[in-house]
Amino acid sequence: NSAYPANGFSCSLAALGGDPKSGAPTPQSAQMLSPDLSAGHKAGYTFAITNCQKVTINNQDMITSFEITAVPDAVGKTGDNGYCSDENNAIRQDPTGGTNCTQPIQ
Repeated sequence: NSAYPANGFSCSLAALGGDPKSGAPTPQSAQMLSPDLSAGHKAGYTFAITNCQKVTINNQDMITSFEITAVPDAVGKTGDNGYCSDENNAIRQDPTGGTNCTQPIQ
């Protein structure tokens, strides 16, 4: 959001990745995440960005909100809790390993 204010937040993990050898960062290839995380998998968890809301200003879409989730690939083996966050940076958890994140992290 701060790097590309005209675009707002990203609604794609892939857009947050990118190869630094391909040139300067762009909104479509921000080079902020490692290749495994930008592909949606890291450390036994699957990551996704969902529930994006956008507004269009001067024919430019701007993402104003999102939710990011991280759930274990195998509950009880690669992790126990699911985690969720949004544009407000509040991290919540789902103790069953899903995306029903109702409990705040303490």
